[in-house]
Amino acid sequence: MKLIATILLFCCSAIVPVLGQTANPEKYQYVFTVAQDGSGNFTKIQDAIRAMRGYPLAPITLYIRNGVYNEKIELPANNTDVTLIGESVDSTIITYDDYSGKGSLTTFTSYTAKISGNRFTAENITFVNAAGPVGQALALYVDADQALFKNCRFMGNQDTIFNGGETARQFFWNCYIEGTTDFIFGPATALYSHCIIKAKSSSYITAASTTKGKPFGLVFTRCRLLADPGVKKLFLGRPWRAYAKTVFIHCEMPAAIAPEGWHNWSNPDNEKTVYYGEYGSQGPGATSSKRVSWAQHIGAAAAKRYTPEQIFAACNPELPAATTWYKNIQPAAFKWPVK
Repeated sequence: MKLIATILLFCCSAIVPVLGQTANPEKYQYVFTVAQDGSGNFTKIQDAIRAMRGYPLAPITLYIRNGVYNEKIELPANNTDVTLIGESVDSTIITYDDYSGKGSLTTFTSYTAKISGNRFTAENITFVNAAGPVGQALALYVDADQALFKNCRFMGNQDTIFNGGETARQFFWNCYIEGTTDFIFGPATALYSHCIIKAKSSSYITAASTTKGKPFGLVFTRCRLLADPGVKKLFLGRPWRAYAKTVFIHCEMPAAIAPEGWHNWSNPDNEKTVYYGEYGSQGPGATSSKRVSWAQHIGAAAAKRYTPEQIFAACNPELPAATTWYKNIQPAAFKWPVK
């Protein structure tokens, strides 16, 4: 009899916490504010993230008031459905100065912000790696699926943004990105649309590591590419892995773009497996007559495939297409006229 009572007590005590995790969603907090002057719930962003319920029962919004937040932040994978909204993109700044080789840090731990929680959104925030030109130093490491960045800035040097997650889908809308070498790189399917992308050295903009068999890798549509005055030869991309895929559609390209456009990373075998293509771009650097022979000249019919719906649906066929997560964008927020 005592044994039965003990078993019942154990079972009941095990059930209660489980029920408590799924019932009464109203008792949890879903809106937070961070303000350095103490007027919000927290003065540090990471403290607010720690206070969030993992796998929340409703979306969570964190408002960040203007200020320079000198902290290294991480949104773990169990912190899903989180939105960070800055007060203004120019004055809501998250910055840190880690870099690969600083102590035991590597490229992938040098980030200022790491975002792993799926269905993440950031808006009106500047992410900075302030380490300077000292090697790999990430402003953003994002391996979340269905991640959306709207009207954000990403500032660094080498390896500014790591688009991680082999089956992740990520959308950068109306953003500003600057860097020196391979400053947009990784294996995710990432769409950059209506963005300004500025190169600060004669080097490489992208270094995709797309996995074999994926239909899309890094995609740039209606973006404006800029180069500092000292930049003389800028490549659109080089393959970090053999099956890299990168395309530029209807982009504006400066004269600094190398006539050959693309680099094989000193490995001719990469030329047989990569997919590098362009269509409909303008500007002095868009001339394709001297592009490398192994680059793709995308035709008008093929260019129509490069829509968010088709790109993201094809990225991960085992997951729902999620045809609405990236549509919460505002065309009026464009930074430059779209032709």
